[in-house]
Amino acid sequence: MASKTPDRSVLSRSGANAVASASAEQLGNAPAETRDTSEPLTSNPKESKRLGRAQIILRRFLRNRSAVAGAVGLVLVLCFAVFGASISPWGYRDVSSEFLQPPSAAHWLGTTQGGRDVFAMTVEGTRKSMLIGICVALLQTSIAAVVGSSAAYFGGRWEKVALWFTDLLLVVPSFLIIAILSQKAGASKGSITLFIILLAGFGWMLTARVVRSLTLSVKNLDYVQAARFMNVPSAVVIGRHIIPNIASLLIVDATLNVAYAVLSETTLSYFGFGVQTPNTSLGTLIAEGQRAATTSPWIFLAPATVLVTMLLCVNFMGDGLRDAIDPSSKSGGKA
Repeated sequence: MASKTPDRSVLSRSGANAVASASAEQLGNAPAETRDTSEPLTSNPKESKRLGRAQIILRRFLRNRSAVAGAVGLVLVLCFAVFGASISPWGYRDVSSEFLQPPSAAHWLGTTQGGRDVFAMTVEGTRKSMLIGICVALLQTSIAAVVGSSAAYFGGRWEKVALWFTDLLLVVPSFLIIAILSQKAGASKGSITLFIILLAGFGWMLTARVVRSLTLSVKNLDYVQAARFMNVPSAVVIGRHIIPNIASLLIVDATLNVAYAVLSETTLSYFGFGVQTPNTSLGTLIAEGQRAATTSPWIFLAPATVLVTMLLCVNFMGDGLRDAIDPSSKSGGKA
């Protein structure tokens, strides 16, 4: 009995139909649209733009509410010191016939025992104190940057002399020296300049030590070594390659030194060793007002309020700058 074998053409035809149906099912289940991988992930080119260091610092600073409030407050105090005299009907040396008068329409913050306008005197005292504070901060930060960076860069005998002189000034009773020299200068024409030099001359030592430590690590970088091998002058290497790398510390230090200088000036002037009459500052106004603080509080409260506001604003702003510049700080958040 002969068995029937299937025709090969039939088998091949049925296999082809099965493969075609399977392919059709796969194509039917496939997604209708496929993403073009050639398109960029971000359609907006601004989103993919890299931020610079200054933009990152600004973003971190603006996220710190206390720092922003300090900056706004400091701007207002500056406007008060600069433009306050132009809106006041009285000058700080003018004397009226109203003595120890409380605040009124004629005298916005009252008058003193000698009939001088408290508002005009506070404006002049704020201007003088801020001028002294800013000049002292810039001068002592510059001295610290030069001494600290040069001591670490040159090393050797100069480093030993610089460190010895720095340590010597740290143990010298600076308050007594400033008090004696400023008292001897009195109210002469250059007394304010001498006072600024004295405050700056005894306030740069700690910053100089920090600058020296940072310079020791920066001077071993490749581009600094390359500049030295190319016989670039030392002053150019320090000014172009070392100082910019520690500029963040210097900016924060200069900001905080403003508060230190204003507080030092106020303390010395309060005890009669700083700004002398007929010049005026916040320290002299507070010293004059504290004698009548219980009977005529407006004389004391006006300069004291401005001083406290100024110091708080500067400290908040300095802390915000430090947190914004320091990449390890989490106070400013992520950029």
